[in-house]
Amino acid sequence: MANHATKKNNKYSWAKFKKDFGGWLIMLPGLLLFAFFVWIPLSKNVYMSFFTTIGFDTDQFAGFGQYQRVFNDPEFINALGNTFEYLFWSLIIGFLIPIFLGLLLSETVHFKGFFRISIYLPAVLSGLATSILWAYIYDPNNGGMLNTILQSLGLDPIMWTNDPQLAIPLIVVSMTWKGAGATALIYLASLQSVETTQYEAARMDGASLWTRMFKITLPTILPTISTLFILQIISVMQVFYEPLLITKGSSASMSLLLLGYNYAFDSKYSGTGLGGGGYHSTAGQSAATAVILTIIILGLTAAYFALTKVITRKKK
Repeated sequence: MANHATKKNNKYSWAKFKKDFGGWLIMLPGLLLFAFFVWIPLSKNVYMSFFTTIGFDTDQFAGFGQYQRVFNDPEFINALGNTFEYLFWSLIIGFLIPIFLGLLLSETVHFKGFFRISIYLPAVLSGLATSILWAYIYDPNNGGMLNTILQSLGLDPIMWTNDPQLAIPLIVVSMTWKGAGATALIYLASLQSVETTQYEAARMDGASLWTRMFKITLPTILPTISTLFILQIISVMQVFYEPLLITKGSSASMSLLLLGYNYAFDSKYSGTGLGGGGYHSTAGQSAATAVILTIIILGLTAAYFALTKVITRKKK
């Protein structure tokens, strides 16, 4: 009897393997590309962060020496604070505006297609092109678009991105302009899954617009909000080319990812540029910065999911 069960299990396993083999075969090219472009560079980066470097080649084992150099660098502390400031402003501006736009689109009766295309249009533009466009708009010189408008109104020009207090919020505005439309359409798709009978019943009970929004709409799209919230954090923590192009990588807008790039490629840090060209370079510090940023993102993600579990348990 036992032998019969064993043969049956083996037969089932072989049948299951043959059934799944086609799926794994289809996934194989994608998995290989993902490993080649993500996991192998990531592993090499972690390995490099524990060594001194000559150019981009490892030299001597340094333990946590590169991490110590990074944490002792005042520019790293500044970039770390700036990165969290990006996160703060993006959650205030870039996270709330798409929700508001999604709600507005769901209530729109006329010209629905026109408004959807209009808010989505910036998303199809290149990120680099968008940053160059906003760099021109924010240009603190008299030829900048905003300053030209101010001068035509008889007002004094503003320094815009040259002002340390304005640099990061203005960059977040440009990022929001590019990404809010696509995110709003995701919210709109989620809103359209709400059954109209719920709204009709609420209206018959005399519920106001705000009551319907907080009692029906927001609870329905809460899973979408939660997912996009953590994706927003991950994306903003990796801000890179926006400060590089809009503020020319000024200290007031320096991010961790941009600082890591500067460690590897900027001659100000490595002496001869491109990782040092034969001298001990700061490519190891660049690798350490990337690892620190990854740990911060993983920590924030883990904290978010832990908090979500706690809140879910309390509701039950």
